[in-house]
Amino acid sequence: MKANGYGHGAIPAARAALVGGATGLAVATLEEAHELGSLVPPKLILVMGGLTVEQAPAAAAGGWGIAVSTRELAAALGDTGEVVPVHLKIDTGMGRFGCTPQEAPALARFIDQAPGLRLAGTWTHFACSDSDDAMTRRQFDLFTETLKAFDVDPGLRHACNSMGAYNHPDFALDAVRCGIAVYGCEWPGTEPVLALRSVVTHVKTVEAGATVGYGATWRSPEKARVATVAIGYADGVHRARSNRGHVLVQGRRAPLIGTVSMDALTLDVTGVPDVQVGDVATLIGKDGDERITAQEVAEWSGTISYEVLTSLGSRVERRYSE
Repeated sequence: MKANGYGHGAIPAARAALVGGATGLAVATLEEAHELGSLVPPKLILVMGGLTVEQAPAAAAGGWGIAVSTRELAAALGDTGEVVPVHLKIDTGMGRFGCTPQEAPALARFIDQAPGLRLAGTWTHFACSDSDDAMTRRQFDLFTETLKAFDVDPGLRHACNSMGAYNHPDFALDAVRCGIAVYGCEWPGTEPVLALRSVVTHVKTVEAGATVGYGATWRSPEKARVATVAIGYADGVHRARSNRGHVLVQGRRAPLIGTVSMDALTLDVTGVPDVQVGDVATLIGKDGDERITAQEVAEWSGTISYEVLTSLGSRVERRYSE
């Protein structure tokens, strides 16, 4: 549920996930944990992001599960006067957070024996679960071999992210941390949850040779109809989309032309008859028989679907349905 539920809205997304059978919620920051605190008991929320020693009192006070990679943070949590459920992270190849496999058994023992700590879980994170099965298997094997060296109960064992769970269901262990897949992206056969729509606010005819947008990056090869749509890079439509890809209007694909502005973008709607102010413009989602996916938008933007979704701005109104 981190990053505002991958841009969808953390609280509605979390509620839907819990109705769907989720046994816990994972976030990246203490602030995100606070936001979801009314939905489940604190122990069912895991704060996965890196924390500093200075944040230990606030982390301990919440009662959430806290990811720990170092003895220093573990000791700081243990000195707060609370009993903190800790999830020890082991770096098996991701290279961001996590203790080394060699350090893990002793750190697990330290956590288990500290009066203010409880070893609630042990975990790792796959670096290439979507692209490198051999590396993913090496990471998993290293993780499970490391756990065999523990002389204490590792608690909840978890390793799989979305594509780890999809490509390696045999690596599920005690829990999986499905992120993007919960929203119907990247996991084949799932239905995307989100549609992103705006409205046409202006339509005009331009002559051959006319330019559109900042920098005059698009020049009309012939007489054309141009529609302006009220959405821009402040709302999450990357400027890299300039002159790339399509938007759906009246169930047809209209090329995005010109540079994406902060608050607006422009479309060539010459091939879409009778476009008028007030028409719906679909940037992600389905209109008639046509559909544009977040993955497709990501390709036009030179990024990944995760960034497309988490970039959706705060002024984009979220509307929810059952």
